[in-house]
Amino acid sequence: MVSLRSGVSASLIIPSLFGLVHAVPLAEKLGRLSSSARDLLKRTTPAPPHFLAYNDRWLNPLPSASDLEGFNVFALTFLLSSGAVDEAENWEEQTASARSSYLSEYNAAGISLIVSAFGSTETPTTSGLDPVTTANTMAAWVIEYGIQGIDVDYEDFTAFDSGNGTAETWLITFTQQLRTQLPQGEYILTHAPVAPWFSPNLWSGGGYLAVDQSVGYLIDWYNIQFYNQGSTEYTTCAGLLTTSSSTWPESALFQIAANGASLDKLVIGKPGTTKEAKTGYIDPTTLASCVAEAASEGWDAGVMVWQYPEATSSWIETVRGSTWPVSSSPAPTVTTTTTATTATTTATSSATSTATLGS
Repeated sequence: MVSLRSGVSASLIIPSLFGLVHAVPLAEKLGRLSSSARDLLKRTTPAPPHFLAYNDRWLNPLPSASDLEGFNVFALTFLLSSGAVDEAENWEEQTASARSSYLSEYNAAGISLIVSAFGSTETPTTSGLDPVTTANTMAAWVIEYGIQGIDVDYEDFTAFDSGNGTAETWLITFTQQLRTQLPQGEYILTHAPVAPWFSPNLWSGGGYLAVDQSVGYLIDWYNIQFYNQGSTEYTTCAGLLTTSSSTWPESALFQIAANGASLDKLVIGKPGTTKEAKTGYIDPTTLASCVAEAASEGWDAGVMVWQYPEATSSWIETVRGSTWPVSSSPAPTVTTTTTATTATTTATSSATSTATLGS
């Protein structure tokens, strides 16, 4: 994803966030929230399928629950190391009353509100950010503003391509620290890797299979970017689901699962229109057929889109199709996701990618 306004002055950062996680026990922090906000935290991880829409458009007012019908997760972008920007900053600037109203409305409709971290404009590892400090600061923001979790949209391609494992190590430490502050079953924690990062043998540091092997049990699901990887990559159901190209080998949905990642955590991510990504677009009707095919083979993780409002309720209704019809959706249920994942990786060569979540 691309941040519309990546430059943020220090004045935008709430001073109380820094050091808050270490200085104040979690119970005391929760005690400072309103009763309605505390109630929202008393939940477990939503069960699949997950239908997630990102938003980076600075919408004011934010979409109503009815506007988001068919989606059950709405991700505000972005939270940077320097503070909130774009839609996340918009949320920060809402009054406490307005935030409470949105949260209550979304919660009643079974929609979880999360924030997405980093995006394509920040390079955490290359820039030398400390993963523990950064995780603490971001977790404090999540708690301070009453939302239900965080998505890790790490796009430090320089670090990944270096082949020395610094990217993977940074992500592992960052994820572990986030979970110490945002406990599993109480907060959503997702990652949004590009699909090629799951290719075995391409990444000397082990790639996302190494991340999954180490901390996959702490991650609720992956919003995988099956786009911006080349003009013909992941553009058919076969290429998306069963057999990726030789450029990014073994990075189709079921190939990723075969290499050790939990199938029920692999969310298919696509752009809502051709303008929202350089490559990888599949029209919603065709994508619905891919979804149906995957579901028939036991997959139920769901679909992510970049971004709302380019992809509206009608888009997700079409994509869900007869597999998960919007009109007959059952009342939302939740469950705690605790499945540990394993993966074995070897890394003998490196590859590069200029992909981003949204461009």
